[in-house]
Amino acid sequence: MTTTIYTARAILTMNPMQPRAKHVAVRDGRILAVGDLERCAAWGAYTLDERFADKVLMPGLVEGHCHLKEGSMWEWTYTGWFDRRDPEGKVWAGLRSMEEVVARLAEADARMTAEGLPPTQPLIAWGFDPIYFGGERMTVAHVDRASATRPIVISHANGHLMNVNSAMLRLAEITRDNDVEGVVKFPAGHAQAGEPTGELQEPAAMFLVLRRINNAGLLAPMTEAGVRSFARLACRQGVTTATDLVNKLGENDTRVLEAALADDAVSIRLLPAFQAFHGTHAAAAGAEHVRALMPRNTDRLRYGLVKMMLDGSIQGFSARLRWPGHFNGAPNGIWVTAPAQYEADFETYHRAGLTIHTHTNGDEASEAAIDAIERVLARAPRADHRHTLQHGQMIDAPLFRRMAALGLCANLFANHIWYWGDQHYEMTMGPDRAHRLDACGSALAAGVPLAIHSDAPVTPLGPLFTAWCAVNRLTPQGRVLGEAERLTVPQALHAVTLGAAWTLKLDGEIGSIECGKRADFCVLEDDPLAVDPMALKDVRVWGTVLSGRVFPAQ
Repeated sequence: MTTTIYTARAILTMNPMQPRAKHVAVRDGRILAVGDLERCAAWGAYTLDERFADKVLMPGLVEGHCHLKEGSMWEWTYTGWFDRRDPEGKVWAGLRSMEEVVARLAEADARMTAEGLPPTQPLIAWGFDPIYFGGERMTVAHVDRASATRPIVISHANGHLMNVNSAMLRLAEITRDNDVEGVVKFPAGHAQAGEPTGELQEPAAMFLVLRRINNAGLLAPMTEAGVRSFARLACRQGVTTATDLVNKLGENDTRVLEAALADDAVSIRLLPAFQAFHGTHAAAAGAEHVRALMPRNTDRLRYGLVKMMLDGSIQGFSARLRWPGHFNGAPNGIWVTAPAQYEADFETYHRAGLTIHTHTNGDEASEAAIDAIERVLARAPRADHRHTLQHGQMIDAPLFRRMAALGLCANLFANHIWYWGDQHYEMTMGPDRAHRLDACGSALAAGVPLAIHSDAPVTPLGPLFTAWCAVNRLTPQGRVLGEAERLTVPQALHAVTLGAAWTLKLDGEIGSIECGKRADFCVLEDDPLAVDPMALKDVRVWGTVLSGRVFPAQ
């Protein structure tokens, strides 16, 4: 048995009983001892590894809500507002007007034509969000300026909406006669009144396109190359454990996951969550399918999570909000799953012993989930279930208190404060509710186990940036949204380590540096507890250690 003792400038253990150390001993991919050299050496012969002598170690960061497509979205054309770095390190400039979006699409169409791709080959784009352009919405008139002949599909940044051009409408057979909820049509008085605008909201409407073109959006099939690309990106951000929080887990999906994660060179542990909405299985068959996969679990691949969804996107105006509704008067959003159906399906997965993560953005959706789960738990009590509400962006203190009483966890979308905080203040929620957007302080005050997340690729993967958002609650316009909801730096670091691990039922294995746990480390150049809180997002990541294997960031 080989023991390696790593020495570091500082080790931030996230264990409150032993918060700091200078040495950690590793054997068989697990932590053998933490403390000074004498304590670690007590286990016998060892190799002293001093490569981290000037670094800071903390537990490998845990991203409790992201998607593997963060690794392969870059195969498509980026059309987002913010500058963004791809997995190879190239920075793509953000687009600040509808004209710039159309121009990038036209460039992509011209490039495809020059490469000899037929005009029937679709152009796929992603990252778009019209909320940054004031009240203007994208329509077929915009997209057809890029190409009226090549089908174009543009996934919004939130993953809940898409825009298409007239060629794609024809291919998908979407006409004025289509009555699927979420197919947006021009209003009365418009020259094209009643015709589809090209905007499609939520899965039922987007399915009309995806049944023809299955390689667009978050639910597009993954490849081994995409998993490897995601792992490289995660390593750069100090992430050792991540979710793929919606995956159909079909035969090809599981083959890709199992093949990629069998390779010791892939530096990530993944927990894919079965898509339990608009899927191919009814709830009973879905639960049986997930349970049948669980015996195939390994250290780096863990089946067993289930993803359910109630509403849509707040900034996409498809979320379900309680009174007084949207600040700009927009109509209420869409039930992706009807509440009664959600309750019935939730109970099936719950009784099967699975851990359920539910997407709720608006407060009406969060309240509906809490109501349903309360009734299910009354009928079928289950200790330590750790069911989690994901996003939960408008949950208020009374709802958090109910969640605590039910043993529910919250994984809040703290990145929203930066990326859409100003838009929520001015357009979707108004000032009062925007000040409790992603109310981390209220969650902790109520005793709700808390994680925070990026929802990558909706926003970029990077738990230290997510922690920065929760600590500072700053918007691009300089607003501080809800100063009383700020986390301290130690609280935010807990939320991206032990807090996230708790929601995944992995806190016994990861999330802190303690004897017996996996030797998962985030290796930093700077001490996040020593820098100014405003500099937390700028802490430099050297790489990671996953189950004892060292991975320098590439």
